[in-house]
Amino acid sequence: MLLTELVASLRIDGNAHVLDDVPQDWTQGRTLFGGLQAALLVHAMRSRVEPGLPLRTLQTTFVGPVFAGRLVIRCSVLRVGKSAVHVEGRILDGDQVLCTALAVFGRARESTLVITPPHPVVPLDAEHSKPMPWAGDAPPKFTQHVEQRWASGAFPFCGGAEPRTQIYVRYKNEPEVDESLVIAMADTIPSPAISMLHSFAPASSLSWTLELLSDHWPRSGSDFWLVDAEATAARDGYAFQTATMWSADGQAIALSRQSAVVFG
Repeated sequence: MLLTELVASLRIDGNAHVLDDVPQDWTQGRTLFGGLQAALLVHAMRSRVEPGLPLRTLQTTFVGPVFAGRLVIRCSVLRVGKSAVHVEGRILDGDQVLCTALAVFGRARESTLVITPPHPVVPLDAEHSKPMPWAGDAPPKFTQHVEQRWASGAFPFCGGAEPRTQIYVRYKNEPEVDESLVIAMADTIPSPAISMLHSFAPASSLSWTLELLSDHWPRSGSDFWLVDAEATAARDGYAFQTATMWSADGQAIALSRQSAVVFG
């Protein structure tokens, strides 16, 4: 099942949103792929806001493993302002919170301030970049739905000299890039920190902040998007990274900041 099909199958059940059966092929280790968790939460939270209101920021904390199977989400509106709406969403197992997210949806404001991130120098286009190889026992299961091509930087667990990667990403068989795919793509690539490791070691996201710079992007699902990422610090088994995601026509669409635990 495609990611967009999974998100669309989320249904309302009383005061909750329910996904009856999340398949194993969307897992990452023992938990559901984090980008899919965030996309599902935003889809559920959108039922509480004005249609078409752009997503501006998303702060997600991965509290515990979300297993394949039945998934329950509950949402609450924290505040409705003149321009912005704050909504909280939680993935639950009974009373246990497994993942929590805070989203800010906001209409555009008149402003003379415009700051655009400079486009990075990328040595290779998607066609000439290298496909992703995987180390360890097996790649994360969700990656069977994704194409990833390295434009620069070392592959994971290859002892790279610096923790920076430029990776082209697209999801297979998706006809159109919607909001859920933008969210998922921003979380798809492996942490550039693990490119410096010399052997396989598991890593897991703890928290993630995503900032959407635009809600207008090329919609074709056949296009590769670029994720330009750098691990800015790592210590005591924790790694911290930033990334900018660029659409196929060269627009900066999202800024990402993520912390992860590295078991190695």
